[in-house]
Amino acid sequence: MTNEPVPVPVAPPWKRDFPYEAQSEEEVTRREFARYLVLGAGTIAVANVGLAVWTQLRSINAGEPRAIVPAADVAVGEPHLFRYPGDDDPAILVRLTVTDVVAFSQKCTHLGCVVYYEPDEQRWHCPCHEGNFDAATGAVVSGPPTRPLGRIDVEVRDDGMIWALGRQT
Repeated sequence: MTNEPVPVPVAPPWKRDFPYEAQSEEEVTRREFARYLVLGAGTIAVANVGLAVWTQLRSINAGEPRAIVPAADVAVGEPHLFRYPGDDDPAILVRLTVTDVVAFSQKCTHLGCVVYYEPDEQRWHCPCHEGNFDAATGAVVSGPPTRPLGRIDVEVRDDGMIWALGRQT
């Protein structure tokens, strides 16, 4: 029998710094990690599809009819900001001619940035990604948006007020 010293196992540095153990400490296998990753990605994909379907089915023109502004307060070619159908929904109207008034959601249909009216170009412009929409119809003229702006039906009534008509559902 030799009197050689028995080597004492040396703990890794992280064990010395963090000597705590849990009763049911387990490792996650690569297969489990991949399963969690696929489930997480699938959940995000399903949520995105649901959001896309919801935005396609949602109508900005579904509020209650209400007065917006006196027509005399809106000059030809000048925009007027308002909220419709709810207080969290920015909208914009413009008087194209003395008799023609149009209104749209102020959110670009690409990523929801704010659109502005450019009277010299006769268009609605989204500066985020250079999206452009026709001033009278809201149809896409150029840029990445694939859907027209959300149109709000308006009319000038006999009392001189511009009304958002909404649609009864």
